[in-house]
Amino acid sequence: MSIGIGLPISDPAALLDWARRADAGPFSTLGLLDRLVYDNPEPLTALAVLAGATTRIRLQTEVLLAPLRETALLAKQAATLDRMSGGRFVLGVGVGGREDDHHVAGTPLRERGRRLDQQLADLRRLWSGEPYSAGAGPIGPAPAREGGPELLIGAFKPKALARVARWGDGLLAAAPPSWVGGLFDTVRRDWQEHGREGQPRLVAQVNVALGPDSVADEAKTAMRAYYAFTEMADHMVSGMLTAPGDIRAAIRAYRDLGADEVMLYCWGSDPEQVDRLADLC
Repeated sequence: MSIGIGLPISDPAALLDWARRADAGPFSTLGLLDRLVYDNPEPLTALAVLAGATTRIRLQTEVLLAPLRETALLAKQAATLDRMSGGRFVLGVGVGGREDDHHVAGTPLRERGRRLDQQLADLRRLWSGEPYSAGAGPIGPAPAREGGPELLIGAFKPKALARVARWGDGLLAAAPPSWVGGLFDTVRRDWQEHGREGQPRLVAQVNVALGPDSVADEAKTAMRAYYAFTEMADHMVSGMLTAPGDIRAAIRAYRDLGADEVMLYCWGSDPEQVDRLADLC
């Protein structure tokens, strides 16, 4: 099982240091979250910069809120990043549930699921080289990976999980081991029912903070602010792992459930966490 690292959002300039450290270590992937009405770097732009600062590690949106974006431009951006990074880009997508993000983007919140369904179908079609429409030709460049960059779907509910087998390459599940097993089983079953070859890629995410108390305190403050809109921020923060033994146990639990990769998502800005977490891999 591979282990990736999720990047904090509080200091975009510091992400170059994080990326170089992770690229030199045992980590498989760099992950970066997405919001519009928030103090975070735009993920496609940031990952493009990090692609130039690294050589081997994958670069993943975790997750990109696709309904906020125009589909043709997103197809071009993703294909460009995939091509220029040598196939290291992973597009993780989700619907987004923050009303202010959709308000600013001009996208109806209640239509986000239907919009994502259409976007996923269109992305696959455009990445295969088909014309955009009868009046417009293909949208290049061709991605490095035939059919487009690896596409992960962030989902929890059955209807959303079904998108994995219909259009995706795998699932991105930001949930504890006690919950992830059922999500994995649902995706595996849908995959077989759709007659897909091979197996879906299963990626889990757990929130961590490793270091002095100040690191954990900063991480909890950042995470609580990010999830304030849910009215469950304290519950979300309570699931953050801050002890080496707990992080190791979670990694083992995800491995036992059949995860292909676990993303250790960091919310504190101290880059020394990269080296501390590397010692647990």
